[in-house]
Amino acid sequence: MTGTMAGGAGGARRQLRATDVKRLNRTWRRSTGNRLAMILESVTGPFNVGSIFRTAAAFGVERIWLAGNATPPTNPKAQKTALGTDRLVDWKDPVPAVAAVQAARDDGFTVLAVELTGDAVPLHEASLARDVCLVVGGEDHGCSPALLDAVDGVCYIPQVGRVGSVNVAVAAAIALAEARRQEWAGKPGSDL
Repeated sequence: MTGTMAGGAGGARRQLRATDVKRLNRTWRRSTGNRLAMILESVTGPFNVGSIFRTAAAFGVERIWLAGNATPPTNPKAQKTALGTDRLVDWKDPVPAVAAVQAARDDGFTVLAVELTGDAVPLHEASLARDVCLVVGGEDHGCSPALLDAVDGVCYIPQVGRVGSVNVAVAAAIALAEARRQEWAGKPGSDL
């Protein structure tokens, strides 16, 4: 993905034009075969929901299950952040969290929660280069105990700063980016 588009030492760098961006995205899409999905359990902040939908559309998430009391992307404030991307990702109305996990599993996904638990593995060591459904929990309390009992595994985002967690929309973006990075790099993860 290097070459003439970046400019280089002899030429001026410039932002890509819309047609160049489409061409670049099409190249990445051709090297992408794994399916991605998400479960949003009780993510109630409409701006977080809109941001997650926008990121999900960018990384090719095919479906989002809403669980618990998650805010739907049709909320006007969610729409403001999603910028219409909710139409690019199939989504389901809220159901109980365990039902969402089972639906994702029935659809062929390995379901992994992004949460801090005693048995969680670092995100970069989790095996994400496969058909995976990533779960994020509500802004205040994370994933529920019932959901954590139902998933296939748990991974966490390593952090070195003095903050214990990141915003749920940021966590979703980091996890989705890592799933695609592993696929594109051909990196096998742990057995999680």
